[in-house]
Parts: sequence; structure tokens; C-alpha cells
Amino acid sequence: MAQSIADRRDQDFLLHEVLNISDLSKHEIYEDFNKKTIDMVVTEARNLAVKEILPTQEDGDKNGCVIENGQVRAPESYRKPYKLFCEGEWVAMCDAPLYGGQGMPKVLSMAASEMFTGANCSFLMYPGLTHGAGKLVEEFGTDDQKKKYLKNLYTGKWAGTMCLTEPEAGSDVGALTSSAKKNEDGTYSITGNKIFISGGDHDLTENIIHPVLARIEGAPAGTKGISLFLVPKYRINPDGSPGERNDVECVGIEEKMGLHGNSTASLAFGSKGNCIGELLGEENKGMKAMFVMMNEARLGTGLQGFGFATSSYINAVNYAKQRVQGTDLMKMFDKNPKSVTIIKHPDVRRQLLSMKAYVDGMRTLLYYTAYMFDKVKTSETDADKAKYSGLIELLTPVLKAYCTDRSFDVCVQGMQVYGGYGYIQDYPQERLLRDCKITSIYEGTNGIQAMDLLGRKLGMNKGKHFMDFMGEMNKTIAAAKEIEMLKDMAARVEKAVNRLGEVAMHMGMTAMSPKVLDAFATAHPFLDITGDVCMAWFELWRAVVAAPKIATAKKKDEAFYVGQVKTAEYFITYVLPSTLGKMDALTSGIPAIMEMPEEAFAG
Repeated sequence: MAQSIADRRDQDFLLHEVLNISDLSKHEIYEDFNKKTIDMVVTEARNLAVKEILPTQEDGDKNGCVIENGQVRAPESYRKPYKLFCEGEWVAMCDAPLYGGQGMPKVLSMAASEMFTGANCSFLMYPGLTHGAGKLVEEFGTDDQKKKYLKNLYTGKWAGTMCLTEPEAGSDVGALTSSAKKNEDGTYSITGNKIFISGGDHDLTENIIHPVLARIEGAPAGTKGISLFLVPKYRINPDGSPGERNDVECVGIEEKMGLHGNSTASLAFGSKGNCIGELLGEENKGMKAMFVMMNEARLGTGLQGFGFATSSYINAVNYAKQRVQGTDLMKMFDKNPKSVTIIKHPDVRRQLLSMKAYVDGMRTLLYYTAYMFDKVKTSETDADKAKYSGLIELLTPVLKAYCTDRSFDVCVQGMQVYGGYGYIQDYPQERLLRDCKITSIYEGTNGIQAMDLLGRKLGMNKGKHFMDFMGEMNKTIAAAKEIEMLKDMAARVEKAVNRLGEVAMHMGMTAMSPKVLDAFATAHPFLDITGDVCMAWFELWRAVVAAPKIATAKKKDEAFYVGQVKTAEYFITYVLPSTLGKMDALTSGIPAIMEMPEEAFAG
């Protein structure tokens, strides 16, 4: 059975009917991106994804990466699509053409990236991390560094990584031991070991540039003393070409549960005492700089999880429409009942509708957050820029954690729809499930994202970002109240939004009280309910757009628009009441978590 990657009809609905992103072309920086151009970009992305990237899934998963004599070989099937990906200027979709980018809106790049990551996430991680490394150079590099690195990274000629994690310093980056010693020529000698480095070594490009966090000798302990360095795999000649091999050695690649096509490497810097890097940005400001890449990566990780989920969902729908098994329950007592496709069975329909609700909601969250970046760029007042930037800050941990948690749940359901066939490797569902799991772990575990939401984002700017978030949801509720068939759903969402505000205030107050540990023990459930309310908001918004069009829609569109309303109805009337129950639990307090004796765990 052919695999699928994304719902183009739903993408168009979001881009042109919900967000109306062609309006961005009214602004000078996006004047070339009218509806025709937007549709062309999405079509070209889909063609590349389906024809060239999707066929590499099986090779990447089954054969993976190989290390020989310290050199890693990427899956052979990746070479042609990587070349085409770079030639199409897809690495730096939103960046300046001067450096090899396309200058497109962020929300449009999200739609294209959905295609690519859904086709093969392991493949897309190579150019994805490369772009992140390039963004660090663009933001913090000197003119010389930009000249040396930026175009090579943004065109994919060279690759990039992100080197934070060490054996004893995972989430606690401040505990790293990698060191840097300044040389007379202004370069630095780097020494240390990094682990779990995605795309840490491979042969897809002629060079790999490693942004490395290390501590300059004599610098303060913790994150305050961390600096950021650019360490190339091959040193750069005066003419800009790769030169001699730097003292960066791949000492192994991980055998992982999933994402086999991406090399997760352990790297030794300076094991021979001759690893040379150059400072990027200011001394002791490395963590602040690296957060630029980390925040981009967190949005990308949310998209990765979603890519697995939407692929699993579409596969499940197609399978359910073709797989014949069992009889119609309403005809089971007939003399010779015919077997039917499993989409006729109520429990399968329940699973598919649950999957659809989360997939539609998560796609909206991803696109909406990307659209906020474009609003920052096109807003004319500082107040509006601050508002949209604040929404990005607030939604980033929710997007990363909620999307990856729910995407794994969707992949579990996607396997369940296939039954026993979902559990075997002849079908894609088990691979999607395996690949998806890491997304809730890396780029800051989802528990850390929840702590960030509660400890930093909730009270940021005296709570204004959260209030702006509430205000945006209330705009949709007001619009829904004007549509007869949506009034009941609007009231339910309004109740949930108001209750979320109360819970947020309770959580914030508790986090500043002697019960601070109780607050952080329930930070993840708080992020979950925030995500649920986001889903309800977006499902209602989609219904507000779709409902008025049902009566006059062409036959081919009528089912789509009805589907938007029914999906919203399912989530708001079935899922949201459970969310309200969780809110009650949080405000009542769950002291058992911290009162549980350590000795009582595991007997």
C-alpha cells in the first residue's frame, strides 16, 4: 500500500481560508508571494517529497548509517534527493537570497517542511540542523565568519550540527567539561567529548561545521561561563575551500530505536591535542546564543512529531477504506451478511476521528506559530511586534511538548487501526511509532518544556503574553457565537478558556509559594491542559471558517467543510470535558507526588 505524507486539502484550507497568508504579499518583504506563488511552492515541495525523499524511507530505516575507520556513510539513497534539495534552495527557505535563501514567509516554509519531514524525517534532519547552524552564524558571526560559512551552510554545500550534550551533561548543560584555550592567533584549542550529536558525521557534504559549547579556561562555572565555537571537520583554506582534517573524530554512532537514517554520533574534539575552533559571538555568552538554534530546533521537533502523526493518520484512513474485515453491525444477523471495509466499524471510526482531531489541531498550532514570525516582520508598531513575539515565546514549549506527546499517541492509534499488520515491518506504522518517540526526549525533554512554561513563560512580561493568548482565543469564541450551529461549542470553549486562566493563576501563585515543588510536579499536566485548550480553540476557529461555506459549497468541498464542524464537535464535546476535570485536579492539588517516600518506589 502506498504511503502518504500530508493532507494537501487541509494545508490549503489553513493557508488560504483560515490564515489568509496571501495577505502577506501586501508587505514589501513578501510581495512576490501571492496565492499563485504560494501554491506553486507547496506543489514543488510535495513533488520533491513524494518522488524523491519518500522512497528513501525503507533504505534509511533498514540499512541506516555505517561507520568505517572513523568515517560515517549516510544511506546511499539519500544522495540524489539531498542534491536536489540543495539545488532547489530548500535549506534556507526563509532567509535572504544573498546567502542562498528564498526569502519566503515562515508559515509557507512550515507547509513545505511538513511535506519533507513527513516523507523522511531522518533525511530532513541533515539540512534542518545545517540551517540552524547557519542561523547562529547569521545572528552572531563576524563579517568574516559570515563570508566564510553562511552561504556554504544555507546552500547545503556544507552541513552543520549542534554540539551540546556530554556524557555527564545532558539536560544540565552547565555541567559540561569541554574546554577551550585561546591561541596566540586568536583561535581556540578545543578539547572535549560530545554525544548524541544528530548528523555528527556523514559523507553527504564536503565539510561539516560544528557549533560547540565549551568553557574557556578560567571562565565561571555553570551556564554563565559557557562560550560558543565554530569547529569545522576540515579546516578552511584562505580561498574558502576545505583544507586539512581538523582534530574532530567520530568515535561511534548510536544504534537507536528509530531514525536509523540519521547518524547520531559521539564526537571527540582534540583527542590528539590539535582541534582548532573560532569563537562565535562573545565570550561566556554561548548559552544565550545557542538558544537561537535551540528554539528553532524545538519548533522543528514539534513539526517532526507531527510529520509522523499525519503520515500515520493518512495511512490509517487509506487502510481503513480498503481493508475488508467483519460485517456491518446493523446487518450482522442477516442470513449472508457481506464483509465491509473496517472504516464502517464504529470503534475504527472513533480512532480515526480522534487522530484527525489532533492532526488538524496540531497542524493549526504549527502554522499559526510560524505565522506569528511573519506578523513580527510585517507589523508596523512596536506594540504589535511585542505581542506576536510574546505569543511565540509562550507557544514554543507547548508546541514542542504537546505536539510530540500527542503525535506519539496518534501513531499508537495508527498502528491499532492496522491491527496485527500494524505491528510488522511490512507496513509503515511500526516505523513511524519508533521514529516518533525520540521527539518527546530530545531538544529539551517535555518535562523541561513544561517547567519552562510554568517557571518562565507564564509570568513573562508580567503575564501579558498569556493574557494576549487568552485574548486571541476569545476573538474566535466571539465569532463562533454569531453562528447558530456553533453557539453551544463556543460556550464550552469559553468555559475552558476562562478556567484555564484560573488554573494558570493558581499554578503561578503556587510556584512562588512554599509549595513550589508541588507546582512543578504538575507542570507537565498543566502544559497538557494548555495544549488541549489550544486544540479546542483551533478546532473552533476552523469550524468558524467552514460552517458558513457548507450550504453553498460544491459537492467535493461539502464533506470537507462538514468534517471541520464534526471534528470540532467531537473534540469540544468529548475531549474537552476531560480537560476540565484535569483542571479541577490541578487546583485541588496533588501533594502525593512529592509526599511519596523515595523508598516506596519499586517496592
